[in-house]
Amino acid sequence: MIRISIIIATYNRAQSLLRTLESVVGQSLEPQLWECVVVDNNSRDETQKLFAKFAAKHKGFNLRMVRETQQGLSHARNRGITGSVGGIIAIIDDDEEVNPSFARAYLELFGAHPDAAAAGGKIMPFYDKTPPKWLSPITERPIAGTLDLGERVRLFRGERYPGGGNMALRRTAVEKYGMFDPALGRIGKKLLAGEEKDLFRRLQAGGERIYYTPQAQILHIIPASRLTLSYFARATRMVGVSERIRTLGISRWAYLKRLLAEGVKWCATIVYGVLYLFSFRPAKARGLLVMRRNITLGLLGVEA
Repeated sequence: MIRISIIIATYNRAQSLLRTLESVVGQSLEPQLWECVVVDNNSRDETQKLFAKFAAKHKGFNLRMVRETQQGLSHARNRGITGSVGGIIAIIDDDEEVNPSFARAYLELFGAHPDAAAAGGKIMPFYDKTPPKWLSPITERPIAGTLDLGERVRLFRGERYPGGGNMALRRTAVEKYGMFDPALGRIGKKLLAGEEKDLFRRLQAGGERIYYTPQAQILHIIPASRLTLSYFARATRMVGVSERIRTLGISRWAYLKRLLAEGVKWCATIVYGVLYLFSFRPAKARGLLVMRRNITLGLLGVEA
């Protein structure tokens, strides 16, 4: 009986997907208890061919591919949810490696905490090349989605939520609160985001609990193409655009509160920037200012 479904949305990343799948089939959990559903979101490379070859080579595992023709990460993840059967739904990306205890950790977390509607695990970056000098623990987040809340199970509180590349949901929670909003989330090369935050805020508004488990870990593989200031500026601008769409979707007051919060974040950015300057790390101060400036412009509706 399949108890947990691992969903991977993919778009034109055939080789990267194979690397992810190699880690998935290394799960310590018995194969009959989990499945992996890959959602092909209109890939034009060898994704389908290479997946079929991989699945044929690993016949002892529940591996299958479905197709979603509506472009967008949210559409693809929603298709994976409806096309899977596990009571627990774990969602990862096609540029990651999961640890061997990944699926088991989530099953144990939800089993030990009946009040858990959702959960998230540790996200660690793995860089294909030496990171640039402007990268810092703060500016790393829009690129790598890093998350590390320590070595014990705990609740997510406040503004902290699971990362999009390592999250799990009870199917009953999805049935009650809905899936991902297609207006948010990456669409092709358009780097929209915020779909996870939108879903987790719906859960929180309903009084649901979201847990962190360090035993479910992923390595997020960061290619050199993401370590340029031009990519970073584009990605952070779309963070702001996504927040604008998400908050305006709630109410104008929610949007105004987000703008006020941005003012507070500017104060923190200036403080951190000064500290980096005083410690003779001007490149990191520059990275912070680039991030904040672009998020603010995106919030104000300036997309390019």
